[in-house]
Amino acid sequence: MNRHPVFALSESLVDQYAALRPMNATMMGVAGHDHRWDDLSPAGVAAYAAEVERWEAQLDALPPAVDRWDALAVAVCRDWVALERDALAHADHRVDLNNIASPFQTIRMVFDQMSTATPEGWEAIAARLFGLPEALAGYRASLSEGLSRGELVAARQVRACVEQGRVAASKDGPFGAIEAQLASSEVPDELAARVREGVRVACAAYGELTDWLNDTYLPRAPEREGVGRARYLRAARRFVGAEIQPEETHAWGWSEVRRLQGEILRLGDEICGARTLPELYAHLRSDPAFASENRETFLETMRARQARAMADLDGSHFDIPAAIRHVDVKVAPPGGPLGAYYVPPSEDLSRPGSIWYSLSGEGPFPLYDEVTTAYHEGFPGHHLQCGLQVYLREKLCRVHRLAYGYSGYAEGWALYAEQLMDELGYFESPAYRVGMLAMQLVRACRVAFDVGAHLGFAIPDDAPFAPGEAWTFERGVEFFQSFGGLAEDHAVSEVTRYLGWPGQAISYKVGQREMLALRDAWIAAGRGPLKEFHHRVLDVGNVSLDMLRELVLGPDARPTATA
Repeated sequence: MNRHPVFALSESLVDQYAALRPMNATMMGVAGHDHRWDDLSPAGVAAYAAEVERWEAQLDALPPAVDRWDALAVAVCRDWVALERDALAHADHRVDLNNIASPFQTIRMVFDQMSTATPEGWEAIAARLFGLPEALAGYRASLSEGLSRGELVAARQVRACVEQGRVAASKDGPFGAIEAQLASSEVPDELAARVREGVRVACAAYGELTDWLNDTYLPRAPEREGVGRARYLRAARRFVGAEIQPEETHAWGWSEVRRLQGEILRLGDEICGARTLPELYAHLRSDPAFASENRETFLETMRARQARAMADLDGSHFDIPAAIRHVDVKVAPPGGPLGAYYVPPSEDLSRPGSIWYSLSGEGPFPLYDEVTTAYHEGFPGHHLQCGLQVYLREKLCRVHRLAYGYSGYAEGWALYAEQLMDELGYFESPAYRVGMLAMQLVRACRVAFDVGAHLGFAIPDDAPFAPGEAWTFERGVEFFQSFGGLAEDHAVSEVTRYLGWPGQAISYKVGQREMLALRDAWIAAGRGPLKEFHHRVLDVGNVSLDMLRELVLGPDARPTATA
């Protein structure tokens, strides 16, 4: 088959990107770079910027697209390069520090995706451990550049990273966990000794960076946290993949808070006569009928949910390739934020997709709100969407399959998947249905808080929480405890996340809103069964919400209120 030259260029672009961004190469599962680190220094960023400019020129020289898939590949590659260029133009590397999604975490987390099954895998781990001081030095140099220019992140984000860094630097942290794995691995003595020494080097390097953050950076970091309208709208566009109207989005978020609160309280009255959300959540957290006794039983319960859902829905609502019918379910190493996250499979699918749970304590673990998380992070949420995107090499270019995407699509699909599982009857207990609605409510609360806190909007006078008040960190924590059902430590972690990662938190509900609007339009137009709608959405891969509407419904489709 004669393919448009964008597909060959995309292959080359990923190879070049992987060479410049070895951490991302590991996360994408692109082989050959696991022993290396990104150059995160200002000089490294400048070199990367020059490459991005060259990539853009290569894309400009391409001939016109021939068919639908050619046009999609060209559009995706252009958008990917434009996103990279935008981040570089705004010098985002100077302020790339927060409690969940910055190099400070990725440098630790990349080891979770490295192979420990062979001596070659351990050689790469050893090389990365010994190379970590240089990588952190480059990262520190970029943060120092921001410091000298007066471009700093808020003090709360620095304090959160200092706390994480203390764990990373300790023998009980994530690097200590690497050393612990040696006991169950067949590793030559000399190599094992190198890994142990590398662990000590890595711990010391994290300790030094943490001390610098605490002693030099933190005293100058501002307490102010909202990023303001211009930066917020740029960030929201990057995460959502559509222009938002913040006033409308904010008002809609609060309307969702009220709607979901009402639905949950109606169920709460049925379950235990609860009259308030905290009363209902406390009852469900303490009910042993909806809890796993320990970590292993929790993981087995989540694995069983994944297996049953795949077996039931394959063929009826989705066509699942055999290559992605398995998903790993694991406990995340210590030192990171609380919650769950998903990591896609490797490029060759030899490393399966994986769900990682940050579990606090040894149990029991309440399940009422974890069943819906399993469907969100695993199947039919992130694992189906991300697994298919990696798998569809005959349709999607390599940049699209591995390096490109929007949170609005990914999180919108995953939240849609939760609702779909409710519609299909997979929350067999009212308690589990409360959990699903509670997680939807958390995402609605994110819209209300994220837009409001960053843009300085007061809480509406008719809101069911603190009417007319201004947002503060403490008020945000109380909001997510009372309305989201989060434990205090989880609420603190989440509110810190939203303040340090502007615009990302709204992508879940805004993305779901668009998915549901597309489904409504699909059904209204008589386009076909729901399975065909799902195929149409997933077949085109992760794209901006603007692009998705046209790909699913056609070029004449009108944008929704999100854009």
